[in-house]
Amino acid sequence: MMIAPAVPEITEEVIHESIDARTESLVSLRELGPPDLVHLLKQPIRNAAGKHVGVYHHVTGVDASSSASLAAYIKDLTHRDHGQAATMKIVEGVYCCYNAFARLDMRVHVTIPGTVEAYCVDENGKKRAATEELWLETYLCSVLRAYSYADDGSGETIRKIMGVRRFNPVTNTETEHRFLAAAEQLFFRGWQLGSDSVVQVPNIVSNHLTTGLLKYFHTTGRYTSGINLFEKLKSQNTEVASLLAKVLFMGNEEVQGVRTLYDALKELPMDYVMLDTQADFLLKKAKTAATPEQKEERLRMALGCADRSTVAAPAEFGTWARLAQVYVAMEDWGNALTILNSCPMFTYQDKDTPIMPEPKDVHLPTLPETRLDEIDSEPEARFSEQVDPQLVNLRAAGYRGTFQQAYSILTEMTKKIGWDQLLKIRSDVFVMEDEYRNEKPEVNAHKPRNPSTDGLRGTPNPPSTNGEASEAEGGEQDDQDHQEKEAEESSSQATTLANGNGNANEKLEKPSSTVDPAEVKKDEGEHGDDDHLSKLNNKRLCERWLDSLFMVLYEDLRVYTIWRTQMAQYRAQSMQYKKSAEEWEILGALAERLQHTDEAVEAYRACLAARFSPKALSGILRVYQKNKTTRETVAAIIRLVTWQYRWYSEFSPELLYIIRTLIAEEGAVKVRSIIQGTNLPQNVLDLTHHYAALCATFRSNGTEWESY
Repeated sequence: MMIAPAVPEITEEVIHESIDARTESLVSLRELGPPDLVHLLKQPIRNAAGKHVGVYHHVTGVDASSSASLAAYIKDLTHRDHGQAATMKIVEGVYCCYNAFARLDMRVHVTIPGTVEAYCVDENGKKRAATEELWLETYLCSVLRAYSYADDGSGETIRKIMGVRRFNPVTNTETEHRFLAAAEQLFFRGWQLGSDSVVQVPNIVSNHLTTGLLKYFHTTGRYTSGINLFEKLKSQNTEVASLLAKVLFMGNEEVQGVRTLYDALKELPMDYVMLDTQADFLLKKAKTAATPEQKEERLRMALGCADRSTVAAPAEFGTWARLAQVYVAMEDWGNALTILNSCPMFTYQDKDTPIMPEPKDVHLPTLPETRLDEIDSEPEARFSEQVDPQLVNLRAAGYRGTFQQAYSILTEMTKKIGWDQLLKIRSDVFVMEDEYRNEKPEVNAHKPRNPSTDGLRGTPNPPSTNGEASEAEGGEQDDQDHQEKEAEESSSQATTLANGNGNANEKLEKPSSTVDPAEVKKDEGEHGDDDHLSKLNNKRLCERWLDSLFMVLYEDLRVYTIWRTQMAQYRAQSMQYKKSAEEWEILGALAERLQHTDEAVEAYRACLAARFSPKALSGILRVYQKNKTTRETVAAIIRLVTWQYRWYSEFSPELLYIIRTLIAEEGAVKVRSIIQGTNLPQNVLDLTHHYAALCATFRSNGTEWESY
């Protein structure tokens, strides 16, 4: 039996202030809700009249199907709390779990010894009765939250919220049955939960429920369960065919998946999710095509599907992004940029996080089972590191949602054709400021215009979210002039970063400005004559957000070029190139963002040589997976699992997926032997054995004739 993670304790300044803060935040929640809150009231063991102390922590993955299961979690904490050295005992506990369907906070109040009271609190802080239907909704939301708030191995999610215990909500076929039964019962209400930030309008097949289901099937490999679920739901609504096809593709049932989409599209020819699923499938098949002719044919079909999906859903980012990806694969760079410019961009909506008062004290204990010297020394080492401000201020590192995906498409183009060629294509496609100035007319009489060929009005403003048509998230909305000023300042500081080397910056051409659409509109209003724009009529106006992306990409490439130039110079002089571990981690992420895999691994290795870093190790792990280096993959997983467990997380879907696929390829016996043969303490190895044992519980491939 897997030992439970330690229990972090955050002590309140004022008793119950964490619960009050949660109640106040209910009205502002937009997504699945924050992790569950567990509040405990403690008093001295030897003095019943002593001062009470309020402590709390957060948790995900606990069975929230009834008040009894949540009360059991609190009672389990009372047993853990009564060690020989304990001076305080738990006398009361409150478990808070958010129901995103009904927008209610389900609460269980336990007095020890004594009673259990279950109720719910609405957005106004008023108490309501807790019904069976509300508990069903709460249970499903808790499972989805466990997957949504799980860490991917890099530690970034764990660091966002302090003191969260993360458990696996589905540990066997029995709990899977309960989860899928609840999902089936509430499936057609899933749109009420909202969706990922790249989806403009949630629907029955694009929402947090379907995202969670697909992530579950991908993680556990329980494709048959997914096929059975979606087959039943498809009989009620044909749109579910897109989800059924996705699970069939996951399980390598490609022929059946294609047939499912083909039959469903005959009934719903303009279903954009099904068309996008087809385009995605064809795009992946094109990358593995045996011959250029095969690749060309598959891309041609993918283009037809992707183009049609943009017609079916012109307000969705995903359809336009897929079409841009197809053009990139076809090496049609001009159309790729044009389509990318047409993407509707949405303000990123982050997951709901708890907003708590400043704590009086924080206690983050470590279990002996998770002790590993290289991991234990990480927090102190991080605290003392110096980081170059220019590395910290790289704006692309903060991109999320639609902006992150659009930036990825842009970096893929840059990797394939180079920065100079990208700028040339940009000037061929978009109206540049200097050429617009040269073509600016004298005041002439009005003349008729042809809207179908007028490039300056040919690209409509993309649909917006929250009334913002072309703004980027956070610092991405800066005014273009401000961005240019920033770029000039950072260019002048290049020599500082390069330790006197100015040549690196000269190798990279700074992007010139495209014309401001607002100025074009103003000039049109003043002059009204379009004959002077004859050379520009086939060009587009570049959206402000895309212009911003070019400036940000320039910053990334500039810092990357300086780094690589310095490295080459130091090596030529047989000198050591020194950076702090944090700086190496940032440089690794920069290289990975620019799709320079070898350089990213080099930086991540340098980071790990200085201190442990889950982000660096997970970056290297992706390369190990790709190269199928089994022993190195296992060694990385053991350390990442241990680090996760050190910070109270016994569950990471991504790490479970990697172990499952490793067992499918190598067999459970070999994987177990490699884990056991690693020169690390047994208590650390047991944590990874537990992940592998889950695969045997679910009868994953590679475990058929072997018990873990």
